[in-house]
Amino acid sequence: MELRPDLPPQLVPIAFLIGTWQGVGVGGYPTIDEFRFGQEITFSENGKPFLHYISHTWLLDEEGNQVRPLAQETGYWRPQADQKLEVLLSHPTGYVEIYLGEVDGAKIELQTDVVARTDTAKPYTAGHRLYGLVDGELLWAFDMAAMDQPLQPHISATLRRV
Repeated sequence: MELRPDLPPQLVPIAFLIGTWQGVGVGGYPTIDEFRFGQEITFSENGKPFLHYISHTWLLDEEGNQVRPLAQETGYWRPQADQKLEVLLSHPTGYVEIYLGEVDGAKIELQTDVVARTDTAKPYTAGHRLYGLVDGELLWAFDMAAMDQPLQPHISATLRRV
């Protein structure tokens, strides 16, 4: 991917994310059955020193057909000095998260600093996310602490730029 000459310099370390990515992932947790899902993520920029992020997922059946919508999230990825990164995410299920992390080349590691939830949201207390560009694919994994369970693997996916 070629970078725009007027791209804000703060975005250069995470510019590899810009674009739309699609693929398939797997999930599970002690409180739910294992599942397969499809996902589309878009990272976009508008000349400001942040990326807008939006993710849509849907449940897949055994043949890979879409069954129903799953999670959505949207937010902003805000690169800081010294390869630090702040990520703000909002979910329609009643959560708002602030992640803090670092960029190390084509690897990004994030941990929740704050999780706020509405009265009607399920108990969720912490998250850890890992993103990496490997052979042109965006791989990512999310560990979650929720429903009185400790932090542990929840979902992961492999996405290709479209």
